[in-house]
Amino acid sequence: MSQDLHTLDSPRRSSDIHNPVSTVLAAVAAPSLKRRASPSFECPDENTRKRMKEEPADNTHSLEISTPENSTSFVEELAQELQCGCCSELVYRPVLVIPCQHFFCGSCCVLWIRNGGTNCPACRGVATVAMPFRALQSVIDSLLRNSPHKARTERERAQADEVYKAGQAIRIPPPREASPPPDVTRSTEYVHPCPHCLPNNPYDWRCPQPIADPTNDIEHAWHIDDGVPPGHAHCGNCENLLALRAPTTTRCDLCLVSFCGIGVQDRCIALPILSQHPHNMSTLADLIQSADVYDCFDGNTIEVEIMLEYLENQGLTPRHIYREIVQWIQKLPRGFATLMDLELFSDIHGVAPGTEPNANAPRNKACRMCASEVFLWGLKEWWLREREKGFVEQSVMNRKDCPDKERCTRHKDDLGT
Repeated sequence: MSQDLHTLDSPRRSSDIHNPVSTVLAAVAAPSLKRRASPSFECPDENTRKRMKEEPADNTHSLEISTPENSTSFVEELAQELQCGCCSELVYRPVLVIPCQHFFCGSCCVLWIRNGGTNCPACRGVATVAMPFRALQSVIDSLLRNSPHKARTERERAQADEVYKAGQAIRIPPPREASPPPDVTRSTEYVHPCPHCLPNNPYDWRCPQPIADPTNDIEHAWHIDDGVPPGHAHCGNCENLLALRAPTTTRCDLCLVSFCGIGVQDRCIALPILSQHPHNMSTLADLIQSADVYDCFDGNTIEVEIMLEYLENQGLTPRHIYREIVQWIQKLPRGFATLMDLELFSDIHGVAPGTEPNANAPRNKACRMCASEVFLWGLKEWWLREREKGFVEQSVMNRKDCPDKERCTRHKDDLGT
């Protein structure tokens, strides 16, 4: 029997003997199909067995039963974690700032940028864009389904939607260049030349009454106590010195203040009245946030909200309203002289205005600040004329007019129902 076994095994063993190296290499190179067991499946010792038997019992007792109190506490904690870093309310239409990953309300982020923000409102880190945070929006939707009282009011949501349209990415502008360090050696007792006083200036025009530079010619410098040098004035926006006859200089015919046209683009300039943009009145959101708009209606917030809703439905912008107000004023017998008599444009700039020898001179140009004053002065009358066109909803037209008019103290309570 052993002989037969030996006979059967002999061919294999014979080949192994003839090529022993190939046999060893094949054994090493052949991949193993059996994965090594995880250390957690290895045979535990006696202490491990005892601990594994005791843990299920401990876990059973450690389970907490969910109660309404626990659910309420969880909702409050979650709502607190989802607060916007700007308004400290439950975030509405969240956006994610890239790359720092902080989130805010879309409307809060837009307002931050409009007010000059060039970075993340939370960490002030460099940021390039704020993207819609759809994953967080799903969490907020689930939270509000279980706790509807946490939602913003309808009016707040409408105002936020005017500022930011859901689903849009927000570009964060790059930081502005830092202002040059102050020149501590610069004299504060003498007036320094305007941009056109210097020879070979980049504006291709030389001031006919140049001011001597106190740094180089102290003997002929103009002392600051002597007032403004002849042929010069201060810009109504940047307040830098300007040459009155320079090609870049413009003057507002309402406040009589000059603008250099050099300091800040689109702001240091007086434009034709119909082409000017009212200061801080560019969008419907600006009207919503402006307290001056409510003052135009003597605090009648209900009427203001009706007007704002009408503007949204009709797609009307503050610029459109401003142009219609200007055209209406120009048709008046005295034109802008009525507004000039009210001293509506006095003391709105930090610099002294010029002189106007002819009080009946035409008013062709306006600065941004004066355009805003014109807008606010004529807004209420514009709305009354707009209501008469028949585009306002009938329910609004059926509202009863209060006999006390501006003296009424029940604006917020009497809805005309």
